Amino acid sequence: QPKRQGLGSEDLPADSVRAISISTLYLISTTVDRMSDVLWPYLLEFLTPVQFTGALTPLCRSLAHLALKRQEAGADAFLSQYEASANLPSPYAITARLLVVSSDPYVGDGRGAASLRLLHVLHQRIHPLLGPRWETTIPRLVQHLDECTEETLSRKEWEEKLLMFLRDTLAVVSDNTWVSQLSLEMCKQLPCYNGMPQEKNFLYKCIGTTLGAASSKEVVRKHLQELLETARYQEEAEHEGLACCFGICAISHLDDALAQLEDFVRSDVFRKSVGILSIFKDRSESEVEKVKGTLILCYGHVAAQAPRELVLARVEADILRNMFQYFSTKVLGIKVETKDPALKLCLVQSVCMVSQAICGSAQAGAFHFSWKAELVAHMMEFIRAEPLDSLRTPLRKMAMVACTLLVSLEPPLEEQMRAEVTHGCLHSVMALLPEPEGEDASDRKALYLDTVHALEDLLTSLLHRNMTPQGLQIMVEHLNPWIKSPRSHERERALGVSACLLRYFLEHLHVSALVPFHNLGLLVGLFSPRCADLWPATRQEAVGCIYSLLYLQLGYEGFARDYRDDVAEQLLALRDSLVHPDLSVLFHTCHSIAQIIGKRLPPDQLISLLLTIFEALGDPDKNCSHAATVMINCLLKERGGVLLEKVPEIISMLRSKLQGTQEEHVLKAAQHSVYLLASQHRAAVVSSLLGSPLPFDSHTCTLWRALAVDPSLTTQVLRLLLEKMNRDVPFKESRAFLLSSTPDRVATLLPLAATCALYEVLSAPASGAAVLELYPELFVALLLRISCTVGVQLPRNLQAKERRSSGGPPAIRNLEPCSSAVDTLQAMLLRGGSEEVVWHLELEGGWELLRTSEGHEEGVTQLARAMAKHAGPRLPLVMKALISTQSSAYEIQRVTSTAFLAELLSSNVVNDLMLLESLLVNLAARQKDTCASVRRLVLRGLANLASSSPDKVRAHGPQLVTALIGGLDDADDLHSLVALEAMAGLARLLDLVEPWDLRSVLLHVAIRIRPFFDSEKVEFRRASICLFGHLSKACHGDCEDVVLEQTLSALAPLLLHLCDPQAAVVTACRFALRMCGPNLACEELTAAFQKHLQDGRGLHFGEFLNTTCKHLMLHFPDLLGRLVSTSLFYFKSSWEDVRAAAPMFTGFLVLHADRELRHQVDLEQLLAALQLLLKDPVPMVRMKAAETLGRLVKFA
Repeated sequence: QPKRQGLGSEDLPADSVRAISISTLYLISTTVDRMSDVLWPYLLEFLTPVQFTGALTPLCRSLAHLALKRQEAGADAFLSQYEASANLPSPYAITARLLVVSSDPYVGDGRGAASLRLLHVLHQRIHPLLGPRWETTIPRLVQHLDECTEETLSRKEWEEKLLMFLRDTLAVVSDNTWVSQLSLEMCKQLPCYNGMPQEKNFLYKCIGTTLGAASSKEVVRKHLQELLETARYQEEAEHEGLACCFGICAISHLDDALAQLEDFVRSDVFRKSVGILSIFKDRSESEVEKVKGTLILCYGHVAAQAPRELVLARVEADILRNMFQYFSTKVLGIKVETKDPALKLCLVQSVCMVSQAICGSAQAGAFHFSWKAELVAHMMEFIRAEPLDSLRTPLRKMAMVACTLLVSLEPPLEEQMRAEVTHGCLHSVMALLPEPEGEDASDRKALYLDTVHALEDLLTSLLHRNMTPQGLQIMVEHLNPWIKSPRSHERERALGVSACLLRYFLEHLHVSALVPFHNLGLLVGLFSPRCADLWPATRQEAVGCIYSLLYLQLGYEGFARDYRDDVAEQLLALRDSLVHPDLSVLFHTCHSIAQIIGKRLPPDQLISLLLTIFEALGDPDKNCSHAATVMINCLLKERGGVLLEKVPEIISMLRSKLQGTQEEHVLKAAQHSVYLLASQHRAAVVSSLLGSPLPFDSHTCTLWRALAVDPSLTTQVLRLLLEKMNRDVPFKESRAFLLSSTPDRVATLLPLAATCALYEVLSAPASGAAVLELYPELFVALLLRISCTVGVQLPRNLQAKERRSSGGPPAIRNLEPCSSAVDTLQAMLLRGGSEEVVWHLELEGGWELLRTSEGHEEGVTQLARAMAKHAGPRLPLVMKALISTQSSAYEIQRVTSTAFLAELLSSNVVNDLMLLESLLVNLAARQKDTCASVRRLVLRGLANLASSSPDKVRAHGPQLVTALIGGLDDADDLHSLVALEAMAGLARLLDLVEPWDLRSVLLHVAIRIRPFFDSEKVEFRRASICLFGHLSKACHGDCEDVVLEQTLSALAPLLLHLCDPQAAVVTACRFALRMCGPNLACEELTAAFQKHLQDGRGLHFGEFLNTTCKHLMLHFPDLLGRLVSTSLFYFKSSWEDVRAAAPMFTGFLVLHADRELRHQVDLEQLLAALQLLLKDPVPMVRMKAAETLGRLVKFA
């Protein structure tokens, strides 16, 4: 059919048609006469059918107007018309309908107010007794709706007002029959609201309220049973509605509600429903879980709504037992808990309600809740099972809420359970990944914030159980890993929770007596570095934490809660600066924060604060690590003076921190910290660092070098180290084996550590000024340290450590005592500007010589020589310091100092620096030293005057000669090295001494050295013969009688030693004979000596000896017997060439002697000696003996 066209040939919109219909209905109802008789009975039929819900508002308005008109007309035919027409709704249906639709009052153009007004007009029709009460209650409800809007109205509050109105109505009627009919009608209307969850939910509440007013237990049980049997469990909203119904009903009928729940579970209906559902394998599990979830919720609401005094007796045996019975299922007798999140959520919600019910009871404090630990364990299982990559359901939040309520109940949780709850909940929330942006981002954010608030409430409830500094620390320790997390969002969350806990602690702080806040430093130290976190929000939370902690300290000191401290309040002003992106501003702010902390922190808390901030030096967030360095140095500078006793602990912490990082700024910070500590407690810092294990690792070395920053501090540190190095004995003697002949020398630890420490400080370039100031003391102390560690071993434990390290990376430095001292002296010289000395000894091998027992003395000599050549200006003070040590108890130190001073006398620098006189005096004073080496070196030093100051020898001649002659008579040993040194020294000086200074000692010297001519030791033969030559040379023209006699006495040995096996002795003999020639007053002999005995010229010994003997017998015939007797002595010489030369010498003497001289010779003795030589194993000796025998014929 063709469509009927309207205006403009277009269909009217549906909204326009509806508006026109509403206006028309209201116009007809209010203006057309006698229409009330037509509309009144029929409009009522449209009131209760759900399909007309959209027209309720105009319908209610029209009905209200019609009812008022009929009341004004006196018509009272409502009841008769109701009875006559079965289509008209009953008063119970009207009441239920209008109440339910009023629960959502602003829908449909304000149907709530319209429904309530209609209900008000119909009060007489509902029940005769309701008029007076409704006259006051309904207008107030309508007024409340007029005052609110859809946005401002609280639905929960509004529903509570309606339920209160219903309870009031039921109380006024107070008719069990009427109440039963109303509840029956409400139950009938339930299916009508399928698909309208809010209205149906409210209707359930109305049913519960109505049943609560019923006095008949049968009616209550019957309706509750019907509700359980007919509920649509597959709908989520149904669960909450049915549970609310049971809860409200339980206010008056607790026993009936609980009994009906148990009956239902045991009933065939429940079993059949479960059985039917189990047929459908895909649906069975979820459907059954929904039924169980609803029942669990019912128990929760029953516990929450029932009278508190009745709940406690039933909560464990009847409520919780059944809840958990429904939650778990038995499979083959084994209890299996569900994994359905909806059922878990129902259980958690019910646990919350049960816990709230217990908490709300007046007897809660005395109630021993035996289920508490088990419930907490269940909640923690749920929390741990929640995923960490997303937050989609409120299960996590609700489980924490349940734990919060449970924590407040008795008995208290065990410590381990408390820790598990804290750790588990923190991990579940802190580790959540940040939610991505999306359409439901706001909902997810709201859920996250609710979850965080639940966590905060749980932690504060746990804290409330232990409101002590220790309890607070336990909480913060659980948060610590998250506060230091490498992930920014985790740090921000952790700081936020920490701030909440601290605020709670501060708000609830009650100090009954002045007690210390013993862990304040630890807590402040944990939060302080976070003031420089990468995230500005985290920085500000950190400042808030410090702010709360400082006020907590003030509270423990006795200040009132409302007291405001000017210093602490400055933290709030600094919070804004922490948002600044400029790092310099940020770290300056951190410095200011550290100053505030330093001003308010008690002295006893400073060390724990520092040690905690030290931990942050290795923080993965570089900003926090830098901030830690800034704060540490600020605190040390401001408050370091009170840390004397804690220095070892701080040094140990710094060393351990350095071992765990390679960051440059951490190294610098640690060095600066040590410097600041040392500037206030240098002795304690030095002692603490000396206590570090040997060998020093690179980190300890780094800390030592920090002490070289400031020259004045470095000087004091060096003096302390020198004192430590010299305080203890350098070594102790011990026998490694009981039968060992000589004890081992083992280094003592303190001097060894001090030596190593000196090396590290001296290695720092900045120590130069201090080294220059202490140059003499350092040089002398280290030189003597070298001397007393030559041949000294490491302690066994350090030897083992050295061996273990040999297989790994090389040690920073050799720990061997003497080598470490040599290295330190080298470092000192380099830092003191004496590089040439170091290089000179390096080229000469002097450093290696210093390290060995055999070469040490020569090494010292080379060092003195290098110092004289390259560091002359340093010598006066060095010599002064060295002289003061010459009374050392250690022989080796006296030897070293004497060797050094003795060598100085060989350099011209002693004259330039006017050191000669003092050196001579000092050396002369050591002539009687108990150590032979010292006495020997004294003589060497005196003789060195011949090299450095030959012009000064004459002035000191008597003193020098006397000293050296005293050396010849050294009492230690006939062949002592002292005597050898004396002979060498006299040989050097005799040419420079005045002749008259020799006249009185010449004979003594000649006699004293004569035995050395035949010494088994080459050095003694050479030195004595050489000295004899110098004596002869020095006395040319003087002392003829003495010299001639000694020359004649020495002539045979000198001639025979021309065959000495040692070239040096032969050379000395040549020299001596050349020098003796002039003293013999025989030109022929002198000429022969000069001709044949020049150095470097070959010698035909037989020819030379023949010539010499000829001249001797010609000019000195009386010497025949003396010379033969002397030669007989050499017949027994251990040197074969000398044994051969002796009979040759005798033969030539006999050859050139006159027969008249035979009486001088004991022929019998001579023949016996020659006969023995004929048996000599050496052919040459036998041959020479035979030749001599042949020449003796002339004496026959």
